[in-house]
Amino acid sequence: MLALLKEYIRVNEGKKGEAFLGLVHRLDRPVSGLMVFAKTSKAASRLSDQIRRRSLRRDYIALCHGLPDKKSGVLIDYLTRKPLDGRVRSACEHNGVKAELSYKLLLHDYELNRSLILIRLDTGRRHQIRVQLALRGCPILGDYRYSDMTAADKELASPALHAAGLGLRHPTKNEEMYFFSSPLQYNSFASVSAEKAEQALLAAGKEGLIPAGEYIVQEAIKEIQS
Repeated sequence: MLALLKEYIRVNEGKKGEAFLGLVHRLDRPVSGLMVFAKTSKAASRLSDQIRRRSLRRDYIALCHGLPDKKSGVLIDYLTRKPLDGRVRSACEHNGVKAELSYKLLLHDYELNRSLILIRLDTGRRHQIRVQLALRGCPILGDYRYSDMTAADKELASPALHAAGLGLRHPTKNEEMYFFSSPLQYNSFASVSAEKAEQALLAAGKEGLIPAGEYIVQEAIKEIQS
């Protein structure tokens, strides 16, 4: 992706030689959604500093099996990575790194026993969301690493986890910005009722759970419907 974007910038902006493009953060390989790239080294440094200071907001939406014990809350675990298979597991505090997130239940389908959950990352550990939800008995649909997949799940090409929101301060203009991407355009979310999911996302915008409110959700939904 990085090479393709560099070439796009070089061609569209008429740059001679290779264009600079800094990868500010990463997503787990099977996860869809928003990413941040920087077009200058100064911007890359300032955006990376926001991540270090945890001021860059990262919101995710997941479709999970089961129902959380509470409609909202904060999850804290200590995680470690096993070198043999690369899987991340829960560990004692002194043996692992702290992983923290907050979540809000948006929608639950009682017939299918599936939940649409909005997640805000406070730390950015490898496979953090996938592991922490699985530890609570709410594994993400299609996540072959951290759940016992059903026959229906095996049809999914990737876990139903989407990087839906990014909030940051512009590295040169010093303006607060927030971007939102609806997950409903992806096959991994096809089993959820689009109408009910849209209503749940709009409600989250009205409640202020999604910065910039209902409007930014409406625009994202319009974009995928057009």
